[in-house]
Order: sequence, then C-alpha cells, then structure tokens
Amino acid sequence: MTDPSKIKLSHTQRAACVYVRQSTPGQVEHNRESTARQYALAERACQLGWPKEQVVIIDEDLGLSGSSSDKRSGFARLTSEVALAHVGIVLGLEVSRLARNNADWYRLLELCGVTDTLIGDNDGVYHPALFNDRLLLGLKGTMSEAELHIIRARLDGGIRNKAARGELRRGLPVGFVWGEQDGEVLFHPDAAVTGAIRTVFERFAEFGSARRVWLWFRSEGLAFPLQTTPAGMPGPIRWVAPTYTALHHILTNPVYAGAYTYGKTKYERYVDEHGAVQKRIRHLPMEQWAVLIPDHHPGFIDWATFQANQARLDSNTRPRPHQPGGAVREGSALLQGIVSCGHCGRRLHTHYRGRNSTPGYHCSGQALVNGRGVYCLNVSGLAIEQAVTNAFLEAVTPAAVEAVRLTVEQLQANHDAALSQWRLEVERARYEAEKAERHYRTVEPENRLVARGLETEWENRLRDLAAAEAELRCREQQRPRTLSPEQLRHIQILGSDIRQVWTATTTTDRDRKELLRTLLEEVILNLKRAEGHAHLTLRWRGGAITVLDVPVPRFKPMGPRTDEDTISLLRRLAALYPDEVIAGILNRQGRKTATGERFTANQVGSLRRYRGIPRFQPPATPPSGELVSIRKAAQILEMNTSTVHRWLADGFIAGEQVTPGAPWQIRITDELRACIVPQAPPEYLPMLETTRKLGVSRQTVLQRVKRGELEAVLVRQGRRKGLRIKVVDQQPPLFEQLS
Repeated sequence: MTDPSKIKLSHTQRAACVYVRQSTPGQVEHNRESTARQYALAERACQLGWPKEQVVIIDEDLGLSGSSSDKRSGFARLTSEVALAHVGIVLGLEVSRLARNNADWYRLLELCGVTDTLIGDNDGVYHPALFNDRLLLGLKGTMSEAELHIIRARLDGGIRNKAARGELRRGLPVGFVWGEQDGEVLFHPDAAVTGAIRTVFERFAEFGSARRVWLWFRSEGLAFPLQTTPAGMPGPIRWVAPTYTALHHILTNPVYAGAYTYGKTKYERYVDEHGAVQKRIRHLPMEQWAVLIPDHHPGFIDWATFQANQARLDSNTRPRPHQPGGAVREGSALLQGIVSCGHCGRRLHTHYRGRNSTPGYHCSGQALVNGRGVYCLNVSGLAIEQAVTNAFLEAVTPAAVEAVRLTVEQLQANHDAALSQWRLEVERARYEAEKAERHYRTVEPENRLVARGLETEWENRLRDLAAAEAELRCREQQRPRTLSPEQLRHIQILGSDIRQVWTATTTTDRDRKELLRTLLEEVILNLKRAEGHAHLTLRWRGGAITVLDVPVPRFKPMGPRTDEDTISLLRRLAALYPDEVIAGILNRQGRKTATGERFTANQVGSLRRYRGIPRFQPPATPPSGELVSIRKAAQILEMNTSTVHRWLADGFIAGEQVTPGAPWQIRITDELRACIVPQAPPEYLPMLETTRKLGVSRQTVLQRVKRGELEAVLVRQGRRKGLRIKVVDQQPPLFEQLS
C-alpha cells in the first residue's frame, strides 16, 4: 500500500515524527499492546528510508483525549515543527491517534500540504498536497470524529436509560447503602448513623433553620457521621464535629426524601478571557432534572415534607427586593422581614435608636434612581408592634392551652433525642474498645512491636469509652423532671393567659418572632403622617385579612423652616435654571431664607438637596425653536436689546417668564423670523395711518395684533422702521348695506 515514489530526498533529509497517544491513564496502564504498536512505528520510519537518529518520538500526550488540542503539548509541538518545515513525515498508528476533532485534523493537513510533509499510518503513506490522498485523509478524519460521537452516544444512552429506571448505581450520601437488587437503596446498617440523620430532620422541624440545627448539635457536643469510602460499599464511618455545610446538604438532598435523581447538573463549554475553551458545571432547577423518581426507596422524610423544608430554607435566605421574608434574627423588632411599605411595596428595613434601642422601620426608596427616589416612610415601631401583638394574641388565645402542653412535650423530646444519640455514642465506643481488645489478643506476645501499638490503640478506645459513659451519666442526671398532673394543671391555667407567657422575661425576641410567623404572613404598613395614624393590613396564613388603624404622632418641625410658597417656586425653577440663577430670581422677588438672609447658590443647593428636588439638567431633545435670553435674541434678530424690550412689552414679541423677577426668555421660531423684515409690503400701513383708518387707539391695535386679529410685520431698517399693520377695508355698517 506504500507508494515509494511519494518519498523524496527532501523528505528523508528532515525528521520523522512518531506521535504516540492513549486516551486515558487506564488505557496506558492496561492496553499496553496498543502502546507497543505505536512505539514500533519508529522501526517503520527506518524501513521507509529515515536514519534512526532522525526519528523523533512524541509521547507527551499519553493519557490525554484527542477530542481537542487543549492541554496536548505533544500535538502542539508536532504542529509547530510541521509549520517550520522541520518534519518530513508524521507517523501515527491511525488517524484517531492524531486527532478526534476535524478542526485539529484539517489544520494539520493544511500545514502538511503547505510544507510538503507526508502522513503515514498503518495502511500506507499519504501526501496531503495530492487531491486523492487529501480526500482519503479527510474521510478518515470524519470517520474518526464520528466514531467518537457514536461511542459517546452509546455510553450516554445506556447510562440515561438505566438512570431512568432508577437502577444506575452512583454515589449515595451518608445514611444509605446499595442493596443486592437492581436499584435497591437501603438504610445504613449502623443505627447511630441513621439516628444522627433523623435527628437533623427532627430538629429542623422544630427550629426551622439549618443554622440553628447546626448550633444545637454543637451545643450538645454531638458528633456527626462522615463517609469517605467508595460509593455503594458500607465501609467504616468517621465521626467528626458537624459542619453547617454537611447539615445543609442533608436538608437539601432529595435522596433523603426517598427520591432518585439524575442529571441535576449540566456541563457547559465557554471561551475564557484568554480565548481557551473551558468547561464549567451549572446546577439546574428541579423542573429541569433529567430523572426524578419520588418514592424510589424508603426515606427519612416523605416528599411533601421535603418540599416544605425547601420552601422554608428559601424563605430564610435574604429576600429579593419588594418581597418579605428572611431568617429570624436576634433584634427586638418583631416585624422584621414580614412588614412591607404600603406606598411602594418594598420590604421595610429595621433600625434602632436611643439609649434603649427602640426599634423602628423605614423604607429605603430614597436610595433608588441615583438618589432621587421617593422617601416613603420612617416610623417608630412601638405602637405598631403593640397593635399587631394584640391582634395576634386575640387570635391564638383559644389554642394557648394546647400549645403549652405541646411545648412541655417538645422540651422533653429534645432532651430524649440528645440522650439517645449519646447512648448510641457509648455503644459505638464500646464496640470500638472490644474490637481493639480482640486485635490485641490475637497477636503473639513475643511480637512486641505489633503488640505495643495494638495495646496503645486499645487504651485509647477504653479512654474514649470512659469519656462517653461519663458524659451520658451527666446528661441523664440533667434530665428534666417529669411534670406531675398538678403541675401540668397549673401550667395549663397559666397558658390560658398567653399574654403572660408573651411578656415573660424568659421568652426571647426570637421566640416571639417565631410565634408571629406561625400565623402572620405579611404586614402592610401605610403611614399617613398628616392624618395622625398608620393604616395596617395584616395578612394571615390561609388568606384572612385584618385591617388596623394605629395612632402615630404628627410630624412637628423643629426650628425655622423655609415657607412652602418658596419651596413650591423652587421646585418649578429647578427644572429650568441652575442654582445661581434661582438665587437671583428669589432675591429679586424679595424672598428670604429660613434665617432671614438673602439667597446664595450654596443655600439654594442645600435647600434643594434637603427637599429632594433634582438639580437642573438641560433636556436631551429641546423643543421646537431655540429658547434664548433677550441679549441673544437681539443678536439673532439684528435689533437692539431696548427695541426687543419695547416690543416685548407691547406684546408683538412673545416671551416666557417662570415667575415675576425671573429673566425673560424668547423662543426663536420661523414665525417670529418671518414677522421681522427689512422692508414692508405695500399693503402694510404704519401705526399712525392704521389708527386713523380703524378709528381706534394704538393700544387697541396692539391688542388685536397680539390676539392674531391683525397681521403685522416689524421693519428693522430704513428711516421709517417700526411696526406695519395690514388693514383690510371694512365693510359698511349693516343698516347701510340693507338700504
């Protein structure tokens, strides 16, 4: 199959590169025959006419996939040598060894064709510059890439098909092991492991916060199981101090709810800032998971409880804008996270003032729109919280007795749960001590090197057992006493008055917030300071609505204040003029500041910022016609400023003035330009002749011109410059027409 005529002297004078590659480290370790065949291509190069010292073996890419040239330093080295015309022939066992990607393969073919480099494989020698050889090499490259795609499709299809049945064995979280049957998932045989997992869900049902569950484990000194063995094998368990991440993973993993999942993540390819193709993992939402099989195996909780736990965890995170929620904090503001603004709908923030840290609520709308947002409200929370508390206590009073009984039972259950975990800890420590003893007794007494180490291990296990038993005895002594029927009756009598429990010193602010959130979903606060009350809308869980009006003190300004008429005028002027112009207008009108002084640009700016008035900004798209000052208008119209003032006073030229004292501005339009001409038409008469012909005064003529009843032009040149009016011959009186 090898055509010796393709091999020229120019080829043998250059190097012969043998490219060696295996796709994975496992293939390098186990498929040694394929690796040996690739190294044997060096002898093939010698048979084709290359001296042995000119044969170069490139094997840096062993264990790397050929689907891409990224991270293949050997292929990059080969490509650069070919581009420099240092290579006469490239030898590979087959095309797939060089590249599984057509982009890389055709780039190598193009370089070989340009630099007159041959390509050889197990079937023969090819010259990429020849059409037939290039066509054949292109087909081989396409088949190599298609082969990789088919292999991947088969493997992925088999995996997905098995996962769809819930039989694909993958890593299980701690607390589960694979059974003998296909897809069978069982609880871990160690009761201490399953007991620790169940305690996590029980404490979360009580506390409602993953962080509080973690703090409870730390306060009780309980250890947590950690599994580091391969997936599917019930190997040894390491007991370590619990971490927040481990507990949060248990609460959010659907496997603990008896569900089988697959395809929760997705690999994505992207181009980084250096132009290299990278991969990343993106977590998908639950509705986009490839496989989700509820009730696949027995779980620690059911699916409905798992979904409720996820909703609770989501509500504990920092809420998004305009949404209530958030985890309960330690502050005294009872409505933290559940009160929203009735004006803009944003969630209210809490603050504390004074020596007693009195809670209050405010809306952060002023921080929006580049500092020009609307400041909705800022109110003290004492009266509002008291009204909400009264409404809540009235709603829960019928269930107070039952709540007291459940609270007592819950306290006892919490202690029993921690105690059961310590009993399992003692049992596990006793097993470890007995196992260490058995290991020690099986060794020969003469082998002191081994016996000494086993003896030390046995002593350590006995020391752990003694510490666990001492801790268990201490906790059993601290067990809360069981309440007698008489004590329970007194507590129930006290529980009937839930208000005393609410105001008790032992009830923390966190407890009060938790109680509020059991029934209250949201509080909408609409402050009406001018009317002296706050309008509250309480939205209870289940859809019920309660409306309350709480009196609040009216706002009483302290110290001198600028009159509202000046503030209103400032709002109008700020949209048209800068601060220094506004100060001049206010001074010309005789207005004074709150302290009785003349206005300056700094005082106008301070007053404007205090009142939340935006500063003047020129419009992006000005209206039709340019609005200019009188001086600029005189230059445009080729007139004196005194003439412009005179015709502005007469009403012939229209001007704009925001307020008395503000500078006049004239809008230069095409109509105004047409009314000012160098020479008047013949039919237009001077003012004196017009008054005689119409029989009216000069002011009457000007009023008719201003109203548009008479057409007029202004002559700005010549000896008889001035106003010219077009007078239409009047019709005779009505009685003369009839006669």
